Amino acid sequence: MKRTLMAAVSVTAMTAALAACGTGDDGSGSSGGGGSSDSLTVWLMDGSAPESWVTELNQAFEAEHGVKVNVQIQQWDGIQERLTTALSEEGTVDVMEIGNTQTVGYANTGGLAELDAFADQPWNQNMLAAAEVDDTLYAVPWYGANRVVIYDKKIWEEAGAEVPTTRDEWVTALETIRDNTDAEPIYLPGQSYYVLGGFIADEGGSFAVEDGDAWKGALNTPEGQAGMDFYAELQSFSNSPKDNDEASPQQSIDVVPGGNVASWIGLGWEANGAITAIEEAGDEADFGYFPVPGKTADQLGHVFLGGSNLSINQRAGNPELAEEWLTLATSQEWAQKFVDAQNGGVVPNRTDVTASPEAGSFAEAMVASADVGFLPPLTTGWANVETVPNPIKELMTKSLNGDDYASSAEAADAEITTRINRE
Repeated sequence: MKRTLMAAVSVTAMTAALAACGTGDDGSGSSGGGGSSDSLTVWLMDGSAPESWVTELNQAFEAEHGVKVNVQIQQWDGIQERLTTALSEEGTVDVMEIGNTQTVGYANTGGLAELDAFADQPWNQNMLAAAEVDDTLYAVPWYGANRVVIYDKKIWEEAGAEVPTTRDEWVTALETIRDNTDAEPIYLPGQSYYVLGGFIADEGGSFAVEDGDAWKGALNTPEGQAGMDFYAELQSFSNSPKDNDEASPQQSIDVVPGGNVASWIGLGWEANGAITAIEEAGDEADFGYFPVPGKTADQLGHVFLGGSNLSINQRAGNPELAEEWLTLATSQEWAQKFVDAQNGGVVPNRTDVTASPEAGSFAEAMVASADVGFLPPLTTGWANVETVPNPIKELMTKSLNGDDYASSAEAADAEITTRINRE
């Protein structure tokens, strides 16, 4: 049963260094009113879509329907509060972009319209899971993005390290760099828990699992232990403190440009940020990219599949017009144009859309991992797990510091179970 619109829902949206874009307001969150018989209001997030794509799409829509599309660009910072307000008012916004791990929470609160009319489209199945609740569609996938391994070509060449295709080869490459250079083989923060989640998924595990009508933590398992063991093996090649995450210090800006780092795991916007910082310092960046390796050469490692969905406000001023806009924006034609405008740098939302990124690019490595993307538990209560102090991050630091994994994981599972089942 849907619940009263909650005060806030966590945002875990991982974007892919997409160009800032759009028309409309400055992102302050002022709505300017929702749709009417002759207008439609659409909220898109800063950096999600190229301005050229937005402009061309809306020109086509306006020509066909004789209405004005008012696109308002929103900032990720504080978006949950603005969305919560907009979804509780009549006619504030018609169509909105929502981070994929947000969608279930807002659907459960009654804020989003049902979109079962869109269910028969050839959506990317990994993305579709974040748009459904109890087999009912409350959003449609728009794009995905995930992490890859970013490496310094010069350091790897100096060490004689080869790009790996398996976990074992990855470790061998790091050992080669350690033994033949003075570089840090990999920068891996102690609490990069989405990276850990991929390793646990490689083992067939998850952060939490359904338990009847509820959820329970699932870290004190053989799968959780194996995922943490591999994380610890990689982290042993890093100089990073065991109690920090990738946001503090910010790895792409604060660590990589100022250090002698041979490799790191990051997103597209982080790679671009590091390149910019290095060039501004008067140096030249020469990065290579490869997907996170799996246990065997025929299976890439799992990676958190971030991204965004598009939804319609349950209280939209013009729901019929909103459906028409959403139909056009996510059609095969316009979805392909969207991917092309990103130079293949996003994971397509549809199986009949292809991404053709440049050879050797971040996008090429990212798209290769799209079929093995994973998501955290898709439930409203997951927002409670991610709040500080995050029990998964605390477990990681304890384990890296030599504490008994089973007892630490048991405590983390108890906290996850309590939080994830909280309204």
